[in-house]
Amino acid sequence: MSARSKARKRALDILFAADLRGESASAALDRAIESGEGPTNDYTAVLVRGVVAEQSSIDALLAEHSQGWSLERMPAVDRNVLRLGVYELIYVDDVADAVAVSEAVALVQDLSTDDSPQFVNGVLGAIVRREATG
Repeated sequence: MSARSKARKRALDILFAADLRGESASAALDRAIESGEGPTNDYTAVLVRGVVAEQSSIDALLAEHSQGWSLERMPAVDRNVLRLGVYELIYVDDVADAVAVSEAVALVQDLSTDDSPQFVNGVLGAIVRREATG
């Protein structure tokens, strides 16, 4: 597993736990760093802070492209993987769209339902197509 893949997994852990607790993921990240349990890869913090900073626009995109699924109805893992995926697609210039999508799909393959990989791939694919057409 690459360093960035591990960073994505750790970012997901933080986002997921904060989501379940109803707390800020930034606060959860800061607490982990202060307690010495913070991420070893700086990209984890970039992802968590980026998702938090852009969450309203990310969630709006997800709501628009996740046909028939409100964010609240999605499994928490899927919701947070999608947030990470959209953040990388839209805001991280040095990650190719195909890599962002495949990494997101790989995360849900390991951690979520059997239907999640197809769902995540479909939602992120629709966002990639929308971005390509402007």
